[in-house]
Amino acid sequence: MTGRVIFLLEEPSMAALLVTLLPRIVPGWQPGVNFQCIPHEGKTDLDRSIPRKLQAWREPGVRFVIVRDNDNADCVDVKKRIATLCATAERPDTLVRLVCQELESWYIGDLEALSNAFPDATVHTTRNQKRYADPDSWQKPSNEVRTLIPSFQKLSGARAIAPHLDVSGGTNTSRSFNAFLSGVTRIAKEMGFSD
Repeated sequence: MTGRVIFLLEEPSMAALLVTLLPRIVPGWQPGVNFQCIPHEGKTDLDRSIPRKLQAWREPGVRFVIVRDNDNADCVDVKKRIATLCATAERPDTLVRLVCQELESWYIGDLEALSNAFPDATVHTTRNQKRYADPDSWQKPSNEVRTLIPSFQKLSGARAIAPHLDVSGGTNTSRSFNAFLSGVTRIAKEMGFSD
């Protein structure tokens, strides 16, 4: 096992989620030792920092993962633009993952996890399973989560749900969440962190 994985993130709530979620995806991973999460203050801040951070980072064996919301943009164009930034910074092996459309789509993709994180809310129902069968298609999943859980806050909500999200790839119906899982698992294998 050599090197760390640096996650460049759009927002603090994604960092709050990943600090707990990543060691569940890759057993043995420790924050600061095997991975580091660097949150930004939105997409513009993240996009501006990508070339600078990728060029300046001189840690041997380091790999990068960029995670940001799609927010109803053309995902092919967004990924292509970010991949160009990475290639220009001489880091073409950077993994780029878009959350369709917002982080909360990962939550409504796993209603059981949402229900376990917020047991006072009636979330995991047959009606909601049908309603949220394709969570990545919702334009504002954050509004949906607030409808289900009126007290929901982005940062504390991310911390609450992280221990409950299914990382086996079996039950979360968010395609973007499952693409994130498979990408992280692949990088971990390539770096010798898992079999």
